[in-house]
Amino acid sequence: MKIVNYITAAFILLTFGTLVHAADILVKDGQSIQAAVTAAKAGDVIKIEPGEYKETVFIDKDDITLSGIVVAGKWPILEGEKIRNDAVLYSGNGITIENLKIVNYKGNAIMGQAGNNYIIRNNWIIDTGVYGIFPQLGKNGLIEHNVLSGIEDAAIYVGMCDNVDVRHNEVFDSVAGIEIENSRHAIVENNYVHDNTGGILTFITPGLPIKTTYDVIIRNNFVVNNNHVNFAIPGSIVSFVPQGTGIIIMAADDVVVENNIITGNQNAGITISGLDFIASAASDPDSEPNPDRVKILNNLMWDNGAIPSKETAEVLKALGAPNVGPDIVNISSGKDGCIHDAARYRTFGLDDYSQCADSDSTANVLTYTLDKPVASRIVPADQKGKAVYFGVCAGCHAYNARMIGPPTVSLQAIYQNNPQGIADYIAAPVRHREGYPEMPPQNYLSEEVRLEVAKYLLTVKK
Repeated sequence: MKIVNYITAAFILLTFGTLVHAADILVKDGQSIQAAVTAAKAGDVIKIEPGEYKETVFIDKDDITLSGIVVAGKWPILEGEKIRNDAVLYSGNGITIENLKIVNYKGNAIMGQAGNNYIIRNNWIIDTGVYGIFPQLGKNGLIEHNVLSGIEDAAIYVGMCDNVDVRHNEVFDSVAGIEIENSRHAIVENNYVHDNTGGILTFITPGLPIKTTYDVIIRNNFVVNNNHVNFAIPGSIVSFVPQGTGIIIMAADDVVVENNIITGNQNAGITISGLDFIASAASDPDSEPNPDRVKILNNLMWDNGAIPSKETAEVLKALGAPNVGPDIVNISSGKDGCIHDAARYRTFGLDDYSQCADSDSTANVLTYTLDKPVASRIVPADQKGKAVYFGVCAGCHAYNARMIGPPTVSLQAIYQNNPQGIADYIAAPVRHREGYPEMPPQNYLSEEVRLEVAKYLLTVKK
């Protein structure tokens, strides 16, 4: 766990998107945000006045800020009308997105595609399809002071990222509140996570290019009444999350759960499991399947487990426990876990957990963001296909497990020696399969890049 100078880190995080501030570009109601992005140069701040903007915005350049202007309670609103897939897609570095209301999209509100040094804050996101805020394959990020609801997968989904702080957000009425997936060095703190199916999830999805999740701190959150009916896409990984789940740790290592208030979650307060918790999660020989070195420290927990799910009830029966859900249940073979003052909680499966020490506290870890911006990724010309697969495709297509889209192995079987067919589909997808959402078009990628990623997809092995 890296300790950094908080004042320095906070200053850089609040300013690195605008350290080279060049100009303000004003967008008025009736004008195009995308046109402003196209005209912008590194360091420009695009200021968006209140109004309704019916568009998708692509940011493929560095050091750009989208900053909404909120006047007398009136917001700039990105309106998807349930016909647009994504509101904002960024692949540049040093991107800040703030003060926007984003509603009624089918795919994502804000998705990062391999952009580093991002700040996503003070946004109001409602009913935007699969994900609300979704940085993928980015390093050094801050997600704070956002309000999100009505998301059918994860309201905040940190995927294959490093060095991210997720703090001071409110997430509710979604399937998963906050997910840390195949990511490392993340802090989830001071969030109000309530009335979702599952509150906070940290886990490994097999078959993704990044094979591990570790060094995650979950602290000082309110995880309350996460009993919403699960309305995820059937067959997707989160569709298996039991209704009434507070926190799930699945196969992730070195996770600390500290000083949270966890209450009213009808299935269980904290569930610790291996990859076998999700029936559809195929094995990955490069991902160790058990959560090791989990630490449970000084949480306030009550009124959890009043109505355990069928699956939890079966586990409790197998453990010889009463048919009342637990504050904490461990159904994994993970090693070297510890808990502070276990007698405070109703627990099952923690016989091998030791007593945590005072030195296990994370109080001296102030942030996992870095004290200097991370350099932009330099992708060699012969690796563009791989880079796009990691940064774009893998967010929905694991190698041999179903996520939002079909597994990569299924696509390989369908297209075999036809990379051009994949490239054409990427530009103008047509929904063929029931039970899968419509794929958003990636026609902002050049024809050359689409063909390169198609070739890579057909050759990837795991």
